[in-house]
Amino acid sequence: MGRRDSDGFSMWQWPDWSFWEDRRGGKVNRARVAALVVNGTAVLFLFFHGMAIADGDNGALRTGVALGLLGGYGLSCVLALWYGPVSPPRTRIAFVAVLFTLGSAPTFVLGAPHDLTDLTYAIAIGLTLLPLRYSLLLGPATVLGQIGWSLLGDGTVHWAAVLTLVLVTVFLGSILALNFTIGHLRVAREQVKRMAVTEERERVARDLHDILGHSLSTMTVKLGLARRILESADDIGPAVSEIRELEGLSRQALSDVRATVSGYRTVTLATEIAGARIALRAAGVRAELPTVADDVPSELQPVFGYVVREAVTNVLRHSDAQSCTIRLGHDWVEISDNGTDVPETTAGHGLTGLAERLAAVSGTVEHGRCPGGGFRVLARGPASPAEAGPR
Repeated sequence: MGRRDSDGFSMWQWPDWSFWEDRRGGKVNRARVAALVVNGTAVLFLFFHGMAIADGDNGALRTGVALGLLGGYGLSCVLALWYGPVSPPRTRIAFVAVLFTLGSAPTFVLGAPHDLTDLTYAIAIGLTLLPLRYSLLLGPATVLGQIGWSLLGDGTVHWAAVLTLVLVTVFLGSILALNFTIGHLRVAREQVKRMAVTEERERVARDLHDILGHSLSTMTVKLGLARRILESADDIGPAVSEIRELEGLSRQALSDVRATVSGYRTVTLATEIAGARIALRAAGVRAELPTVADDVPSELQPVFGYVVREAVTNVLRHSDAQSCTIRLGHDWVEISDNGTDVPETTAGHGLTGLAERLAAVSGTVEHGRCPGGGFRVLARGPASPAEAGPR
């Protein structure tokens, strides 16, 4: 693995230009075209070098070969700018190799080391196509090659050409790097949008599960109770009372769904304990519940409320329990029952959602069969040491 900085970037990593690839049904990516136009325009400066070669006294053959190689170099730069960023690593290496070959060939044909300045385009493109660990070596290697060739030739170093090579390489490399950075910022922004949408969907799904699961379970129990009253007694008063409570529950459930979707719903522990009392009583389950919940910190009240709601819902839906006990501490809450039809200990959607909610406040949740029978759910807040709380 290559060395990574604080942002996780690796010097061995191949630059990712995937945002240039077309994903819109055949339409050309505008960012790709804009980058080609901006950077391709810089390649036109090779035309002036071609004019200088044509005006020089190098002979018709050498002049023609040099101009042909220079034209091929310019065309290769444009092709590398268009195809290179979306090509696999081997193709990128081939592009850079061809660029350096064609860019330096006219210099060897004419015997003019100062013309290696033309390799600024190859260096700049190499910086965008190759891993930084390798591409950073292209500039210094070219400069050293130019200086060494000059010293071995006539012994005179054209420092102006060397300086031009350095400055133009930095300039073109900065332009290409800027285009690269802008493109990645756009991709990052789209990823943040998608993550926000996904997170909101998960929040709504989790809240709807917790809300509707409890409300519908309570409503089902009350409907069954009302049906049994109507079937077994002439007095419909108790049944009407249950139906009225059902109407209130359905209205509250609808209000909760709307508030959840809009993101304004809040859950309180005291409200959930009161709702648990009503639901357990309607199901004929003896309830032992705390009378107050003021000792629980405010930051734990909502999440403990969800714990009570989910645990009581599981008692109503999955258990044949005759009694249910809710115990409450400063930073823990425990819900247990005496049912014999104990649900599987594998976490379902509800218990998984509880684990996620508690993790958000650095808390934990435990669930499983009780030693004496029944099922227990225990949630602890962040201040609870491992040995604290109920046993």
